[in-house]
Amino acid sequence: IGGSVATVATSSPGVAAVAAVPPGKGGERGNCEVGPFSRRGPWECGAVREAGAQGSVSGRASESPPRLGGAVVVEDQPDVSAVLSAYNQQGDPTLYEEYYSGLKHFIECSLDCHRAELSQLFYPLFVHMYLELVYNQHESEAKSFFERFHGDQECYYQDDLRVLSSLTKKEHMKGNETMLDFRTSKFVLRISRDSYQLLKRHLQEKQNNQIWNIVQEHLYIDIFDGMPRSKQQIDAMVGSLAGEAKREANKAKVFFGLLKEPEFDVPLDDEDEEGENEEGKPKKKKPKKDNVGSKSKKQDPNAPPQNRIPLPELKDSDKLDKVMNMKEAARRVRLGPECLPSICFYTFLNAYQGLTAVDITDDSSMIVGGFADSTVRVWSVTPKKLRSVKTAADLSLIDKESDDVLERIMDEKTASELKILYGHSGPVYGTSFSPDRNYLLSCSEDGTVRLWSLQTFTCLVGYKGHNYPVWDTQFSPYGYYFVSGGHDRVARLWATDHYQPLRIFAGHLADVTCTRFHPNSNYIATGSADRTIRLWDVLNGNCVRIFTGHKGPIHSLAFSPNGRFLATGATDGRVLLWDIGHGLMVGELKGHTDTVYALRFSRDGEILASGSMDNTVRLWDAVKAFEDLETDDFTTATGHINLPENSQDLLLGTYMTKSTPVVHLHFTRRNLLLAAGAYSSQ
Repeated sequence: IGGSVATVATSSPGVAAVAAVPPGKGGERGNCEVGPFSRRGPWECGAVREAGAQGSVSGRASESPPRLGGAVVVEDQPDVSAVLSAYNQQGDPTLYEEYYSGLKHFIECSLDCHRAELSQLFYPLFVHMYLELVYNQHESEAKSFFERFHGDQECYYQDDLRVLSSLTKKEHMKGNETMLDFRTSKFVLRISRDSYQLLKRHLQEKQNNQIWNIVQEHLYIDIFDGMPRSKQQIDAMVGSLAGEAKREANKAKVFFGLLKEPEFDVPLDDEDEEGENEEGKPKKKKPKKDNVGSKSKKQDPNAPPQNRIPLPELKDSDKLDKVMNMKEAARRVRLGPECLPSICFYTFLNAYQGLTAVDITDDSSMIVGGFADSTVRVWSVTPKKLRSVKTAADLSLIDKESDDVLERIMDEKTASELKILYGHSGPVYGTSFSPDRNYLLSCSEDGTVRLWSLQTFTCLVGYKGHNYPVWDTQFSPYGYYFVSGGHDRVARLWATDHYQPLRIFAGHLADVTCTRFHPNSNYIATGSADRTIRLWDVLNGNCVRIFTGHKGPIHSLAFSPNGRFLATGATDGRVLLWDIGHGLMVGELKGHTDTVYALRFSRDGEILASGSMDNTVRLWDAVKAFEDLETDDFTTATGHINLPENSQDLLLGTYMTKSTPVVHLHFTRRNLLLAAGAYSSQ
């Protein structure tokens, strides 16, 4: 077949289609239309359907799938029996080991430049050949095949192999999600044309049809022209459940710029205060002041249109808060390698391993903990106590016109440092304060997300959409919208005044473990146990970026304040940095020895802080990490990334706790770093 091979899964039993694609052209995404072939409502166009190119569908397809708007649309969850029946075309079971070891010998003896690329084939071929043997009930051959070759696979596939080793009978395969994922989502390999031709020639010469069938049916080979990648370049990008992302998946335009700040007058007393405090450091503050002013006047060329998604209007209280924020920003410490932030650590004592989530308000006045005993506890971390609003009878006696009405409606009798919120019936895994500090979200193992009022400290709404534990939830930076992600492998977008989700983002192959809004609120990042990070467009539910490279489930995400970059942390202890506009990995920060649970950029983006289960907080030089990025056309086209050998040059400091894993980080408006975690006695 001329050009690169793009393989398209069809939902008919035992059929795979091969679409001929002109060189340099990749797949095209199916239009998210609601029609006879879509099982989702108009709000729920979230599922990403991979589609072939517009070239003719040829090869072993007995029927072409229906077309919508010129792109092949494929059902995203074919039924189990149809999926499994693809394993019917089997070869001689006794020869499987010979086939595999023959290919292994060929790859290991090939030139170094091709060996690294072709070695990517070992794992997917091993899995599919094993499953084919099991499905066709050659149990002893399957066992022998598994035992002989499973030790050759990369260490980051160990968890998947453990699941695989438990599938020893055909019956086991029926309800197994991992099995279905592996079969329905094509494993993606990115290989240079030279290496691919070498492989094809070898398999044809040896007439090794069994392996060639698997390559054509179960793998998606993303071919590029140019130099093959080095082992180091490949290692940086592989490791996810379904291989690498197709390059096409990261080509869509993303508006990563910030929205224009609304303009309003800052009261004069602000200037007077500025004058009094100017001694000593006028230089640092003056440019900052202009910066805030100019930011609101100039439109960022990469920003989405202001009205691309409807955002809530600013209330008077929000404007007051913005003014306070600007005053604080004027006194903000400019961080850098020579000026590191102080770190204030909040340790939760006697939490008995039960602290499962933490959040801190934007103005750093309150801290919330979610606990394994189903409670949500809110503390005031300033001398100002937490108070509830008075009862209706008492409120009727208050003069509504008085200036201090907001103070008067609060009931002093209820003042306390801690409020406990009861309502969940399982551990609370995620918490998030609204930007205006009036509301709090919590999500739990009980499958619900709850919205709490911080005026009355009562539950206002329980959002029921997930059927399984909800691992994370987060408010949009503008309030009103929030996102949740859970064990059901989808993320959902909600609005506080709708009891059903507005969008369902489907595409991950395992639990959605963490969620984050982009600073402009037009995009949502999700991290998953399938070891990928996806970026979703809130407007239409499309997946616009897929980032692979982590070797374990993702547990933390942080966008840089300018919206251009994303930092991600996982159980592999690495922090990876991504350029959102180009869809490329641009950095790898090594140092942590355990899961990275917390990531946060400083307010101006000069420093990235990471917190881990290894009981340390590390500070990294974000300015240096992102400067001089190689994003030429070749890098963007092929995904050849050259990461600096030594990330220690970027490490500015490591701060250890005695025995407290770090689960949350937060920079105050003046750039003091707050960290939180529960003391663990072991």
